[in-house]
Amino acid sequence: MTDVLKPYPDAAASAEIVARTQCWVERAVIGLNLCPFAKSVFVKKQVRYALSAASTADELLAELEHELTHLADTAPNELDTTLLIHPLAMTDFLDFHFFLSEVDALIRNLGFEGVFQIASLHPQYEFSGSEPDDIANFTNRSPYPTLHLLRESSIDRAVAAFPDAEAIFERNIETMERLGHDGWKKLWLG
Repeated sequence: MTDVLKPYPDAAASAEIVARTQCWVERAVIGLNLCPFAKSVFVKKQVRYALSAASTADELLAELEHELTHLADTAPNELDTTLLIHPLAMTDFLDFHFFLSEVDALIRNLGFEGVFQIASLHPQYEFSGSEPDDIANFTNRSPYPTLHLLRESSIDRAVAAFPDAEAIFERNIETMERLGHDGWKKLWLG
């Protein structure tokens, strides 16, 4: 765990939240190969799990600014990506979805457009036009609301090394459809 502006107050709960997120990264993101670029940074320990007790949009934006600045100030070989986990803020998916426009504005205002991008992850994630229980939504369902801070340069290198990168989205949906809800539940047993 690393420093954040608003630390989570309960150490045991903090450890559990980070452990659940790491388990999700290992079993779903890497294990199902939902992101073929994740394994490398995970193995190299270049992922920061920043857990915040932010509970309002303003607090979360302050945390995001802090994390973007930290990422910008740290060499990519030391820290390539950050998962900003915020279990107390933006717990409703619609609020989270609309909050993402504020996230984009912050990136522009900080001069980080083209430097960083944010992937949105949420326990209630829902693609536009899908039903809430559609298994495809689970490609972006994390244990807690999470903003994934990604370096554009890392994405560019990964896409260049991965032929057919534009097919990842469709392949992920096919993976989830083969897995189904029962298979998804079995991932978390044990």
